[in-house]
Parts: sequence; C-alpha cells; structure tokens
Amino acid sequence: MSQLHTLGIDRTAEAVYRLMLDEPEHGVAELSTALALPDSDIRAALDQLAELNLLHASPHPEDALRPVPPSVGIQLLLSLREGELRRSQQEFADAQVAALTLLRQHAVAASSRHHVDVLTGVDEIRMRLEQLAHDATAPLMSFMPGGAQTRATLDASRPLDTALLERGVPMRTLYQASVRNDPATLSYARWLTSQGAHVRTAAVLPLRMVLFTGQAALLPIDPENTGRGALQLQGPGILTALAALFEAIWDQADDFGTATDREHDDNGLTGQERQLLRLLSQGHTDTVAARRLGLGVRTTRRIMAELMTRLGAHSRFEAGAEAVRRGWLD
Repeated sequence: MSQLHTLGIDRTAEAVYRLMLDEPEHGVAELSTALALPDSDIRAALDQLAELNLLHASPHPEDALRPVPPSVGIQLLLSLREGELRRSQQEFADAQVAALTLLRQHAVAASSRHHVDVLTGVDEIRMRLEQLAHDATAPLMSFMPGGAQTRATLDASRPLDTALLERGVPMRTLYQASVRNDPATLSYARWLTSQGAHVRTAAVLPLRMVLFTGQAALLPIDPENTGRGALQLQGPGILTALAALFEAIWDQADDFGTATDREHDDNGLTGQERQLLRLLSQGHTDTVAARRLGLGVRTTRRIMAELMTRLGAHSRFEAGAEAVRRGWLD
C-alpha cells in the first residue's frame, strides 16, 4: 500500500511522482525503464497524478509534463483531505445525535412493555438499585466510565457494595484507566478489592452499566447526560448480550493491581495514547475523545499535542496518517 494512499495516490503513482521530482526531464520511456514497469502502467499513473494536480504541462516541449513541488501539490491535497475529514466528523456527530434520539424515543415507547422500565431522578434509581441488590445472588458486573467518580456516587455505592460482598455475591467492576489519577476513586477501588471484589481498568468504556445477572441491567437513558434517568432492562436476550459485552471488555482490561495503561509498548505509546490516536483517527472530536477516555478536554488536547510533536505532524490528519505509516495503529 502506498504511504500516500489516503490522498488518492497508489503505489505506482507515488513511485512515478518521486522519480519525476528527482528526474523531471524523464518521459514515459525513461520512467518505464527506471521503474521496470510497462508503459501502460506509467501512463495510468501519470493520468492519476494529473487528476490530482500533481503534474502540469511544460511549454518546452509543449506536451511534456512536469511534477508540481510537494510543498504546493501535496499540501493542497492534505488541506482538501483534512476538510473532508472535518466534514465527516460533523456528519458522524450529527448521526450520533440522531441515533441517540431514536434510541431514547424507542425506549420511552417501549417503557410500557415487560422488558423496559424508565427510571427518572436519582432517588428512584437508587431505590431500584437497592431493591435489585437486596435480591441479588448471582454475579454483579458494572461499567464505571468517566474517570473520577463523584463523592456522592462513591458514598451511595459503599452500603450497597458492602451488603453484596458480605452476602458473598461475586462482584466485578470496570473503571477507566484515568481513575488512577483521582485519589478518592482510587481509594474506593482499593477498598473494593480488599473486600473480595475484582476490579480492572480499561482506557475506554462504552457507557455506565450495572448488570445483575439473571435479574436486570440499569443503563442511562442518555449516556452523554446520565442525570436524565436510567433504563431498567430485563429479559434473557438483552441480559445475555450485555454480559457478553462486559466479558469482551473485561478480557482485554488490566488488573487493578497493574498499571499497564501507563506502560509503553514497542512504539513508545501508553495504552491511553494509543486509544486517543485511535479515537481521533475514527473521526471523533477532542470533546468526544476526552469523554470516552474519562479525561478533561484540556488534558486530551495536551496529550494530542505531544503526540503530534513526536510524529512531526502539523494537523490531526497528518498525525493519523503518520501513525498508520509507522504501524502505531492497526
């Protein structure tokens, strides 16, 4: 694959362009000989480069083609591609809003059915959690995204967690790796493990979830605004699917006693840096990436700026392309 494939330049066209920059007088025959390629491939590559405005006609002779300097041609393609990426990001954000709206509307419409119950207000959610915890005997699984947990959340969780653990209910909790930077949440996670719970961390978690095996699962109506309420889901199909999601992320997460999210891989990246590059390469904005990683926007931008410096990139698009070229991203 060409290093410039994301700009619409295939391997042959890139080779032709690079050679023409070194030997601008070369015609089809010379290019064909130098690159050991048939004339038809060379002509197709020249057509591609011309369409991308990387070649221009020279008046001496009139039918000759000359390469446009990379500082002009490639920079223009980068600017155009970055504009396309920004439009894609906005389209993705719009689609995400539309999808969440549809999900909320469907959840409300289904609230009268047996498998879905809409809970509004913190008090109603806590009462339902207490009821489910009182009846629980099977394992409890939970996602706790957002990094640092609020003091109110931790204080409300301790009595329920204590009661469950004292009754011998198996408990597994997934926090985001950024909780290691928050003393209160870190202390709570250590307390959980000391009481027999199992805790792991992952760079990214999908949404907040508390799953009582065989009973019900509680998820936010709006993952971007958990204060809007929660959905209680029941039924073997949905609970099995949510449990499978939990297990898939749990298997890839780090034990709480380790800190591999801060260790560097062969490319010198931490797990958090690698996830940030992946999120931004998928078109997510800084704000969305920060939320997914449980970090502040300013912290996320600082990490990204450091990555761009290491990559020698001047834009997010260049950083993503260079990260792929270096093999930092799959």
